[in-house]
Amino acid sequence: MEDADLYESLPVTSTMSTHMVAGAAAGVLEHSIMYPVDCVKTRMQSLVPNPKADYRSLSDALSKIVRQEGIKNTVRGINSVVSGAGPAHAMYFACYEKIKENLINVNKTNSHIAHGTAGCVATVFHDLIMNPADVVKQRMQMFGSPYKTCIDCGRTILKEEGIGAFYRSFTTQLTMNIPFQCVQFMTYEIMQDILNKDRSYDPLTHIISGGIAGAMAATATMPLDVCKTLLNTQEHCARTRVSYINGMSAAFRTVYEFQGISGYFRGLRARVVYQIPSTGISWLVYEFFKFYLTKKESDGYLPVNHLPMPHTSSTPK
Repeated sequence: MEDADLYESLPVTSTMSTHMVAGAAAGVLEHSIMYPVDCVKTRMQSLVPNPKADYRSLSDALSKIVRQEGIKNTVRGINSVVSGAGPAHAMYFACYEKIKENLINVNKTNSHIAHGTAGCVATVFHDLIMNPADVVKQRMQMFGSPYKTCIDCGRTILKEEGIGAFYRSFTTQLTMNIPFQCVQFMTYEIMQDILNKDRSYDPLTHIISGGIAGAMAATATMPLDVCKTLLNTQEHCARTRVSYINGMSAAFRTVYEFQGISGYFRGLRARVVYQIPSTGISWLVYEFFKFYLTKKESDGYLPVNHLPMPHTSSTPK
């Protein structure tokens, strides 16, 4: 159990860069590995789809995109999410671990409260970086997107709509991500209690627990994701007779006006299919880096009086 405790807490010699490297690697892989499915999810959430982009299912959507537009269109906008995910997740993990450590070791806060508080604060910093990347990504993913590149998209948005366009969905994104993280963290910890009671490094249990956690969190926050997509893409403004859809309440009303209750769950299957492997991989990569870096430092110099740290669990985005 001593080795397990050392692994779970990371050695005291670990620096902020350790968490940043592990988090950045996990974030980039999480968002990249299932990107074509994320593209389908965005298109299926369109309130007024083009007849050529009226998809019946995930497989039907992927088939039509590849057949009609070419396989490269399934990854349009990936440069934006990759460039945003690295620094956003690095910031997230660094903030999470530092705040959690201070709350538990300095303020003697209950570990569950510390995890939740640290996760919420870290999410704010993560979304500040990631939100503009999401705006560009989703506009690139839409059917018939007029933008040639991510840089072209970003420049056009800035010129025509101003910098505020990159944060029009920030409140919705934050409102979605905080419960998303809570559900994900809780589910992951519960699954680890069932599958990996000694909390040792076990890749199979990490990826299974992460996948289940991602599916549960994605389902619970689906209506907010639909509204976030609407705020990011602004794809039907002309029909609403307003310049832009602003704010979460306006997005909820617009979705209901066009599609009723069912509109809040359009693309649910695609989102769940995306989150299961991507969240599982995120946990797997983060836990691997944590194990590798812990083992590397443990094999090197450790003080004679080093004692195992109290059991805590780290939680990726």
